[in-house]
Amino acid sequence: MTRSVLAAVAAVTFSIGTSAQAAEVTALVTNALKSTLTELAPAFEKSSEHKLNVTFGSTEPLRARVEKGEPIDVAIIGDGAIDQLMKQGKLVAATRAVVTRSGLGIAIRKGAPKLDVGTTEAFKRTLLAAKSISFNAQGLSGIYLWTLFQRLGITDQIKSKHKDGSGAELVSKGETEIGLTQASEVALVAGVELGGLLPPEIQNYTVFAGAVITGAKQPAAGKALLEFLATPDTVKVMKAKGLEPAR
Repeated sequence: MTRSVLAAVAAVTFSIGTSAQAAEVTALVTNALKSTLTELAPAFEKSSEHKLNVTFGSTEPLRARVEKGEPIDVAIIGDGAIDQLMKQGKLVAATRAVVTRSGLGIAIRKGAPKLDVGTTEAFKRTLLAAKSISFNAQGLSGIYLWTLFQRLGITDQIKSKHKDGSGAELVSKGETEIGLTQASEVALVAGVELGGLLPPEIQNYTVFAGAVITGAKQPAAGKALLEFLATPDTVKVMKAKGLEPAR
């Protein structure tokens, strides 16, 4: 991100408010936001005067940590898990905020030609032409993809060339030609880039939300982080990382 954009983020988010006393905010955050928040952490810390202490991970392991009562201030994970934790009284309901959503994308080797996936038929042709395809068959994305392949009538063809595992990482290692994964996670893997998104009519989104933990030591700082992630300049950075404003 350019210095001018970083400065803009800091300027906009300064209106969020600086606490009378700087605090360390402890956050559990989905991997989908890792590249975004890693880049913008200095802007948040400068504008809020809070120190950001983040642990990134997948939704389910992070949800379990909240359930165990670890000393955390704010969690940003899949919205279904957020709602479960709210029902358990683990989160402050009034602070719940939808942060972003991530669609499925196709990982390719860096520098490889972009793919023709603008329509369902083009996407189908691209998959059938690929020599090998990787995606996590057991994850939420994989469950959706197998259903999609069945609907498109290409399940047998995909099975013959499928390799189970992280779509982007297996492409990076040269083990598959293309990988299907959350678009936002492609930027986390060296040597690969986003070759395209699934067309709108067959796209599948994962929505991520956040909330302050009940009994948090720094609830105001946790709320400040959620507000920071909603600023226009932060949203611009999210879009560059393959994320979209949640609708």
